Amino acid sequence: MSYCRQEGKDRIIFATKEDHEIPSSAELVADDPDDPYEEQGLILPNGDINWNCPCLGGMASGPCGEQFKSAFSCFHYSTEEIKGSDCVDQFRAMQECMQKYPDLYPQEDENDEKSSKDLEAASVEASDAKEEKGSS
Repeated sequence: MSYCRQEGKDRIIFATKEDHEIPSSAELVADDPDDPYEEQGLILPNGDINWNCPCLGGMASGPCGEQFKSAFSCFHYSTEEIKGSDCVDQFRAMQECMQKYPDLYPQEDENDEKSSKDLEAASVEASDAKEEKGSS
């Protein structure tokens, strides 16, 4: 015979072997992508970007949040052959904004400067290639 008792804030349930032999009648409820308490990843089930994802490290808020959202959205939804090659202007605007707030967005150290310059050169090349492709 199963029974339940309350001890302070805790509820203790004792179940018998017979109780466990009865199949469960519980129904699983589909996850609600709009549930603010539900942990979601970067991309919501409907394909939208989850701007509240802790993986973004707060980049979607703050003084350059709108520029970040614009650049990240452009990249996420980009259908160009070189993904994001159509987003150079948005990333440039984000970078310019971040340079205005060095305390909030620290610049790379000297070891990372070369890779940053390489990345910038690659994005300029992608932009130039897109312009050439469009003018052909």
